[in-house]
Formats: sequence, structure tokens, C-alpha cells
Amino acid sequence: MKLYCAIDLHSTNNVLVVIDADDKVLFQKRLSNDLQVVLAALAPFKAELHGVAVESTFNWYWLVDGLLENDYNVMLVNTVAVKQYSGLKHTDDESDAFWLAHLMRLGILPTGYIYPKDERAIRDLLRKRLQLVRHRVTHMLSAQNQIWRTTGCNIANKRIKNLNLSVPDLIDDRYIQMAINSNLTIINVLNQQIGKIEGTVKQHMALRPEFQSLLTMDGIGDILGMTIALETGDISRFEHVGNFASYCRCVDSQCLSNGKKKGANNQKNGNKYLAWAFVEAAHSIIRHNKVAHRFYQRKRAQKNGALATKALAHKLARAAYYMMRDRAPFQPERLFH
Repeated sequence: MKLYCAIDLHSTNNVLVVIDADDKVLFQKRLSNDLQVVLAALAPFKAELHGVAVESTFNWYWLVDGLLENDYNVMLVNTVAVKQYSGLKHTDDESDAFWLAHLMRLGILPTGYIYPKDERAIRDLLRKRLQLVRHRVTHMLSAQNQIWRTTGCNIANKRIKNLNLSVPDLIDDRYIQMAINSNLTIINVLNQQIGKIEGTVKQHMALRPEFQSLLTMDGIGDILGMTIALETGDISRFEHVGNFASYCRCVDSQCLSNGKKKGANNQKNGNKYLAWAFVEAAHSIIRHNKVAHRFYQRKRAQKNGALATKALAHKLARAAYYMMRDRAPFQPERLFH
């Protein structure tokens, strides 16, 4: 007899539920977030378990990896797509876990992709770079604003980023000098860490054929190429190019009824890093490819700049799908025919 298990995961504990084919609860208990405790609770049911559903919360890595290493069939639940009946009067963690197990039994549990553990660390390292870049921009703007409002002189961000300025020559007040130098000190540290991360990730990705294919696209350099390749992972997990474009947040999310717009569906479905990468690539390719520039101008004349950029990003996402799948170079004549 098949059994079905679901785990409602929280920051410090989890609720584990096991049901049978008749939705009868065989086990239900709140456990501490300790892998050995969870494995001990599952051990009596392991031989008959069809699978273990785990919520895709911020801290799922340790649990999913541990279950996979112990030969469990793990399903990572897409929590955005799982909805219980809104008319329920009472719900709690136990009912949430039961609902996930029930959906698994029916074969309609919405699941997400479990990124391989070996590749997940390098992907997360590149995400850390983006976080550090944003912090660097914050300190650059802070230093720039301090100089601007004190002297009336607008210093270019590039000079601040490269630490190519002498604060005492610009400002006499030692307190303001100290404030600006504190920004510059942090920028210097961030520059070093960002450089180390970029070098490490690039060394890891250098021989990847999908990464090399992406570099042939106008407007895509090392950072965007690495981001797209790592955030995509195994391209074969996307059955069609439309699935990949949707994952990149390059398709509409509007809700229509009788030909009229009734609002928007979940616009956060998909990968925000890929969405950022393809919008950046669209901004860049306009400056490097005349055909792409004409396409952008035509769309902009029809609608507006933001929608034109999104339309171009959509085209680039579709092109990137085929380039990574076939490991082929960029062919602009096929993209803008």
C-alpha cells in the first residue's frame, strides 16, 4: 500500500504527516528541525512511501538534501501554486501538511525544480555578488550626494567606484571627510570581494558550452552570461521555449474575462534573476546591434519604452533557450527576421 508524506516546514520546527491511500492519517507530529529526528520519524514508513513533499521555504536546503541522500523521493512544493479552499473556517500547520499529502495522493501537487546541490553553491555565490553590487551602489550614491550638496560639484559615479578622487582636495571639513572616507573604505572592500567572486565563478563556468554560446549574443558579457546559465540550470527541464520565457517573467500575467482585463495574475512567478538579466541584456543589445535597435524603436513608437524593452527581453530569452539547448551561437537574422 502506498503512503504519502508531507512536511510543513518552519524556521525552527516542522510538522510531518503521513497518510494512506484512503486519506487516513497514520502519523502526525511536530518535530524539531533536525535531520536525524525527521529520518527517525520516517523510517517505519520508508518502504511504502510514494514520496515526501517539502514546502519551498527559505530554509529547505538542509532537509531536501538530507532526504535525497537517504534515498527518499522528494517533491519540492511550489507554495505559490498551492491553495486551500478559501471557505475553510479553521486551518493550522497539521491541516496544511495533510493538504499537501492529499494533493500528492491525487497526483496534482504543484512542484518546483530541485536545483542540484553541487551546482547550487556556485549559483548562490553569484547571487551574493549581486547583493554586494547593490550595497556598493548605496555607498557610492551616499558619497556622491555628500560631495554634491557640500560643494555643488557632481562627481561621476565611476570616479567614486574606482576610488579615483582625493577627498581633502574637495572638502575642508574633517567631519564630512570622515563620513565620505567611511563610504570609500567600504566601497574598496566591496570591490575586492566582488572581484574575487567574479573570478571564481568565471573559472568554474569557463568550459561550459552553454555559457560560451551565450557570450556570442550581442549585449551579453561574462556577468549576464553566467547569471543566465546558472539560474537556468538544466535547460532540458523546460519542455518548450514558452515555458522558459514564462520562467524568465517575459510573458503577460494579465487575467481576462469576456475580452476585458480583470486584473493581473501572480507577476512574481518565475525567476527574478533571469528577469533582471534579460532586461539588462535588452538595454545593452540596443547599443550593439542595429537590427535590435530598430526593433526596439518600432515597439517604442507603438507603445512605450518599458514595454519595448520587455518585448526585446522576451525575444532574447527565447533565443537564449535555443542557444543553450542546441549549444549554438547567436543568429540575429533568425531572431529579427
